[in-house]
Amino acid sequence: MTHETLWLISAIILTGMAMGWMALSKPTHWKQVEKNAPAVTRLRVAGWIALLLSAICSLKADHASMAVLVWLMLISAASISTGMVLSMKPSWLRILTFCWLSPAIFTKR
Repeated sequence: MTHETLWLISAIILTGMAMGWMALSKPTHWKQVEKNAPAVTRLRVAGWIALLLSAICSLKADHASMAVLVWLMLISAASISTGMVLSMKPSWLRILTFCWLSPAIFTKR
């Protein structure tokens, strides 16, 4: 496996996580996954950071013109996938609430 492949796999994972966190920052979608109230700001910040990191990973994998194209396609695919998961099996997004080993990090205190 080449370094470019590892960078692209990282970009795919980060983009999927970003779209999941962005979706979970909406109270309606959060209620489909968890019972308590979401910490909207934390989820959105985590989503934006993951999106920025996915852009950096894409830029490390390819030259700039191709990296931007790949990154935009990843955002599109991740958005569609997240929407499909929310419509069919929203409980699958529960894994994103445990990413930092503390389920309470994204809930209001």
